Amino acid sequence: MSQSPAFVLNVLETPEDPEGSQEPSPYDESEVHDSFHQLIQEQSRWVAEEGLELQQRQPGTGALGASGSDHETLLGPEGAPVYSMATLRILASMPSRTIGRSRGAIISQYYSRTVKLRRRAGRPQLRDMGRSARPSLRLYDLELDSAVLEEEEKRGLLVKELQGLTAAQRDHMLRGMPLSLAEKRSLREESRPPRGKRRAQRRRGLLSCCDQLHDSCVLASHNLGLALLSGLQALMPWRYALKRIGGRFGSSVLSYFLFLKTLLAFNALLLLPLLAFIVGVQAAFPPAPAGPVPTFTGLELLTGGGHFTHSVMYYGYYSNATLNQPCASPLNGSQCAPEAGSLPYNMPLAYLFTLGAAFFITCITLVYSMSRSFGESYRVGSTSGVHAITVFCSWDYKVTQRWAIRLQHDNIRTQLKELLAEWQLRQRPRSACGRLQQVAVLGLVWLLCLGTTLGCTLAVYTFSELMIESPVSAEREAVLLLLPLVVCLLNLGAPYLFRILAALERHDSPVLEVYVAICRNLILKMVTLGILCYHWLGRRVGTLKDQCWENFVGQELYRLMVMDFIFMLLDTLLGELVWRLFSEKQLKRKGKPEFDIAGNVLELIYGQTLTWLGVLFSPLLPAMQIIKLLLLFYIKKASLMANCQAPRRPWKASHMSTVFVSLLCFPSFLGAAVFLCYAVWQVKPSSTCGPFRTLDTMYEAGKVWVRRLEKAGPRVSWLPWVHRYLVEDTFPIYLVSALLLAVIYLNIQVVKGQRKVICLLKEQISNEGEDKIFLINKLQRVYERKERSRTEEAMTPPALFTDDWGAQ
Repeated sequence: MSQSPAFVLNVLETPEDPEGSQEPSPYDESEVHDSFHQLIQEQSRWVAEEGLELQQRQPGTGALGASGSDHETLLGPEGAPVYSMATLRILASMPSRTIGRSRGAIISQYYSRTVKLRRRAGRPQLRDMGRSARPSLRLYDLELDSAVLEEEEKRGLLVKELQGLTAAQRDHMLRGMPLSLAEKRSLREESRPPRGKRRAQRRRGLLSCCDQLHDSCVLASHNLGLALLSGLQALMPWRYALKRIGGRFGSSVLSYFLFLKTLLAFNALLLLPLLAFIVGVQAAFPPAPAGPVPTFTGLELLTGGGHFTHSVMYYGYYSNATLNQPCASPLNGSQCAPEAGSLPYNMPLAYLFTLGAAFFITCITLVYSMSRSFGESYRVGSTSGVHAITVFCSWDYKVTQRWAIRLQHDNIRTQLKELLAEWQLRQRPRSACGRLQQVAVLGLVWLLCLGTTLGCTLAVYTFSELMIESPVSAEREAVLLLLPLVVCLLNLGAPYLFRILAALERHDSPVLEVYVAICRNLILKMVTLGILCYHWLGRRVGTLKDQCWENFVGQELYRLMVMDFIFMLLDTLLGELVWRLFSEKQLKRKGKPEFDIAGNVLELIYGQTLTWLGVLFSPLLPAMQIIKLLLLFYIKKASLMANCQAPRRPWKASHMSTVFVSLLCFPSFLGAAVFLCYAVWQVKPSSTCGPFRTLDTMYEAGKVWVRRLEKAGPRVSWLPWVHRYLVEDTFPIYLVSALLLAVIYLNIQVVKGQRKVICLLKEQISNEGEDKIFLINKLQRVYERKERSRTEEAMTPPALFTDDWGAQ
């Protein structure tokens, strides 16, 4: 078998810059491309004028590219271009392959850093320091031996510079070098000072003690920081559990638990100001009881009435008096008269403003979370190489424990399943007849689902009207559980019917199937809540004129929350555990049921909506929701691990979190905000309980406060002006809304402009790559022509030269 000849390309060094300017930096893109272009021009000019001096190491008969065309590049066995040794050496000297990547470049870079460090410390410089610490593009030698010599020289200079540094500086510099551990150990051993110098340094006395004390303090602070960091990571809720769920069940099931964690943060953020400014203050200054307080019987845990009615749990317990001084003589049973010139703690104002501030903070946080989720889910860019990135770049080499290795292995495997399933889904075509048939089935199923929703709505409305017509006494509080029981039964049974009907649709995409199920369940629950809101504010306010209707609404929401939690436990027990046992024992099936993402997510949104609706009437409902979410997480996790299996059709939930937060913001939070605004601005409060008992609306508490400020003195005269012209006047609101819309529009335009710039930059990168390929091919053709000419001269018969000599 003939071997292809190997050649060595000798290229003359270019003269130095007469002006002595520095080498172009790799961060200056234009100069790097100019240098590359200049290098190509120098090589082409040298070939055209004097030719390349080629030294053939292994002579052979075959010529490289002798049978090829001048305009074609040789192709390898797999269609890849095969370049000559000279071209490969020129490729190796390209800026993208020499700067910042080779071992010599790294050593040169850190040698320059040590030189700068010595200059700052005032130490003398080395006389034999090189001219440049960065490998040159023009003075780069293509010979292997000279490169090794240059690297060894730079290594020696680096060792000398490291020897002049202190031990702490030397260790810090070696720790930051992007070299292998063997290289770092070798440099540390070579740069370590002799033993005699160490002993002399130890004999210095006070200086060595100070250095040891400094090193000990630094090491102790470093260890303390690592301990605190590990402690903070341990305090993160469910850190390992979430990784385990994501590795075993995929990102689709993991999105449910991440959403539950997000709801927990929202409720904690809502509860903190309520505890600080409403519940805590009222508990510190409890009002005098209006009558005998009933004893705790245990039924209050389900009904929310009885003993809980006379506690900080509900609206009616909070007084309308000032809480920083005792109320000696109230005016006509109403608000206490404050002292002249004083500004006491006003409970009605604190109640209203704290709720408004808490809702405003929740709104800002919710919008920020939604925008951040959109930014992470809908990033501008190409996903063509995501499979290769997952295969080659997903492994964390710092993982050493066996359980962590297994967890990361499962996580990467699940990610690959999701990516491949998504790719296969894009490759499935569907005929026109199949599409028409699917549209017809979708229309029929949607009609049945909407009819079911309408029937559930009529059932809730009829039963609520029946509860109004038959009032319940205080001794029969258990009867009040009937309406929450009916609502929870409908919310539990209708999704199962929707799931049965969804089996007829046969969606190709599991993502679309989940979105459709979420939409149907959302319509059912939002319409049901709308009927209940009308029942509370439209009907119950009129029938409970002489009673505290706010307490009744708060108790209704408490009962709905408790019954919803009980039915979620029953659904987990019957729908997952019992079904798994029945399928294994009776049906002899090994498959476990899948986790219902749509139904469970809508249960979370429904429970959070109940919390936001009832926070005005029961300030401690967020605390109840936090307890419920904590219990729900551990129950769902245990049931998921024991009774459920991974989705049969894996799919990547890249936009799931964004959809969940969006549904939480617009139908849930927006509907709750409208409900509370209507209750504050339009509904008359009860005259027997609560902080707003003497006012026509809850909003009038602000006007009463402004009138008190006007009488308080000139020091706070600017606050009534702010309230009159910035709160009551609608023009600033319209102005702020217009500015907000303008900012949103500008941000949208900026995002569009960034997308265009990204597309242009991608096109420019592609063009740059094509230009480099063109220049490389030009060099390859020049080399092939010269090689053919050399081969033809070598193949010329020597007899011709003998005949010419004899003729002379």
